Amino acid sequence: MSAAPAPVNAGPESFFFDGVASRRRIVALRFLATALEIAAEDETLAIWPYDEIRRVDRPGFVLSRESPEAPELARLELPDARLHNEILARCHCLHGGAARVSMGRIAAWSIAATASVVVMIWFGVPFAADRLAPLVPSRLERRLGEAVDTQLRAIFPQDSCEGEAGGAALATLSSRLQRAAGLPSETTIEVLDTPVANALALPGGKIYMFAGLLRQAQAPDEVAGVLAHELGHIARRDALRRVIALGGTSYLVGLLFGDVTGASALIFASKALIGAAHSREQEAEADRYAGELLTRLGRPARPLGELLTRISSSETAALGLLQDHPLTGQRLAALAAADAGEQGPPLLDAEQWAALKAICD
Repeated sequence: MSAAPAPVNAGPESFFFDGVASRRRIVALRFLATALEIAAEDETLAIWPYDEIRRVDRPGFVLSRESPEAPELARLELPDARLHNEILARCHCLHGGAARVSMGRIAAWSIAATASVVVMIWFGVPFAADRLAPLVPSRLERRLGEAVDTQLRAIFPQDSCEGEAGGAALATLSSRLQRAAGLPSETTIEVLDTPVANALALPGGKIYMFAGLLRQAQAPDEVAGVLAHELGHIARRDALRRVIALGGTSYLVGLLFGDVTGASALIFASKALIGAAHSREQEAEADRYAGELLTRLGRPARPLGELLTRISSSETAALGLLQDHPLTGQRLAALAAADAGEQGPPLLDAEQWAALKAICD
C-alpha cells in the first residue's frame, strides 16, 4: 500500500473557515488525486474536488468551493505563495466555467463555427427560403410586404404620382395585365416620383414603378413588359424568398457579432431587398412569365429587351432597373425568342400613353 500524501504547506500557515462558525483554523493541505484535503490535527475538515474550487475576488489568495454541499461562507486563505502554483496546476476552473481550454482549441472552434455559419449563409439559407416560401400564408406575406414598404418609403420619400388621367391609364394597363395573369389576389401598382429608372415587386402583391422608368420608356409595350416581369416575380413569390433569405442571413451574421435576438433581421432584410439582385434563374423565370403573358394579350416581348438595353447605356443604370434585374445576353436572346409579334390591339391608345407618361407632371 502506498503512503497517504503528506501535508505540503510549510512556513506560513493556511487558514480555513468552515462557513458555520467564525473560528479561523490553521490547517495543512494534502493534494490527493482528484481533490484537496483540508486537515487540522490529524482531522479532515473538508475535501474539495479540484473542479469545484474557485478563486474569491478579494485581496490575497482566497479560495472557496462551488457546490451545494459546501457552506456558502466557507473559504481557504493561502498566504504561502509556494502553494499557489500547486493550486493553479490542479484547479483548472478557478475563475468559473469548464476545464481550461487552450487558446489554440478556442481559435479552432471559433473558426469552425464561423465556417459553418458561412456555409449556412451560402447554401443552407437559400435552400430553406425556397422550401419555406410556398408554405407562408398570404396574410403573413402581406404583413412582410408592409414592413418592406415602410423601409422603401423611408429611402424614397417622394409622393406617389396621382395624375387623374395618368392614373386611369395605369389602371387600364394594370387591369388588362392582371386579368390575363389570373393571379389569386389583386396587385397594386403605384408610380413613385423619383428619377431612378426602376420597378420593384414587394412581398404580398405590390409593384412600384419609378418615374425615371416611364421617362426612359418609348412605347406602352415596354412598360407592359416591365410590369409583366414584376407580376412574374409576384406569381413565383420571389420577393418573399429574398426576404426570408436576407433575414436568415442577417440573423446568422448577427449571431456572429452578438445580436443573439436577431431583432434587426427583418429591418435589415427589408432594406437589403430594395437593392438586392434576383438570381439569374429568378430573372429568367420572370422573363419567361412576361413573354407568355404578353403573348396571351397579343403583344410582343421584344420591347422589354429594348428598354433594358436603353437603360443599360444611360447614366442612371447603376441605380436603376439593372441593379436588381441584371441584364445579360441570354436574357435579351430569350426575350427575342419569346416575341410572338403584334397579334392583338394595343394595351393603351396614344392618348392614354401620353397621360401615363405625364402621370407625375
